Amino acid sequence: NKVDIPVYLLHGNHDAESQITKRLDLPGNVHVFNSRKPETFQLSELNLALHGWSFRQRDVTDNLVPDYPAPMAGAFNIGVLHTGLGGMGEHANYAPCSLEDLVNKGYDYWALGHVHQAQILHERPRIVFPGNLQGRHVRETGAKGACLVTVEDNDIVDLLSVPCDVVRWAVLSVPVNDADSMGQVTD
Repeated sequence: NKVDIPVYLLHGNHDAESQITKRLDLPGNVHVFNSRKPETFQLSELNLALHGWSFRQRDVTDNLVPDYPAPMAGAFNIGVLHTGLGGMGEHANYAPCSLEDLVNKGYDYWALGHVHQAQILHERPRIVFPGNLQGRHVRETGAKGACLVTVEDNDIVDLLSVPCDVVRWAVLSVPVNDADSMGQVTD
């Protein structure tokens, strides 16, 4: 909170509104999306509208996209959604929806959560899973991080992956045909 950067937090399946999250005292710069209905945060100084809907409970099985607000005219509209998008990446299909649902909403950018592998799913509008910030186990290999999106005149001019991980998982092939013992394999 030292530099007062605004943070917009959307609860997903692991941190759905619960007794634990209700007890957290968040700094004043953190704004949490409502879990009872979709909500829009308007940042008029940036000509930006953030639309989102936090999970009220862990297992959200409804498509939330149709109830998200209409895009705000003249603003750069970002949809924030925790979704399995049809069960991508072998993840549970929370808040299921289709790519077509997202495209047809009319937003300029969709920031999606839940799938841990970073991927750009659509160019216009840009629909992105930034992945998770830190690989949790050996099945989540490679750099992990966030997406830095640069917008000028209501158009995305750059999308940069910013590694944030402090531990990076990798799978390596190690030749062991000349090893005579388990100790030599380990070495």
